[in-house]
Amino acid sequence: MRRRPQEPRSPVSLLLTILVPTVLSLAGWAVWLGWDQQRDVHPDGSTTGPYEAWQVIGLVLTLLVPVCWAAARRHVAGAVLGTTGGLTVAAFYDWSDDASGLFMVGVVMVMVGSLAVTAGLSAVVGAVVAPRNGRPG
Repeated sequence: MRRRPQEPRSPVSLLLTILVPTVLSLAGWAVWLGWDQQRDVHPDGSTTGPYEAWQVIGLVLTLLVPVCWAAARRHVAGAVLGTTGGLTVAAFYDWSDDASGLFMVGVVMVMVGSLAVTAGLSAVVGAVVAPRNGRPG
């Protein structure tokens, strides 16, 4: 089997694979989570929210597309850093008005969680797509 030489990646291509997931992460947060700021108060006095499970699931499913797109083009760093950066900035902006000061705990949790999930997903997509394109994994 003949191997094709690996094409050099242009700086524009690398920048695009970082910017697309970043912008889509910011926009996805605004669409799915940004509009819901009210906590739900239950009859027993407990509160939940402000987000419902379906909103977070919708955001995750929406972000699968840009992460897989960038990872399939072997730009794993762009997929991971773009998505993680976008979600971290969005969480920081959305939660920074919290009076308790604990919003940074949530922001760090979003950052670590999105970093772990996007890195794992990008590795799987890269491993599956690379052999199909005749490139080493």
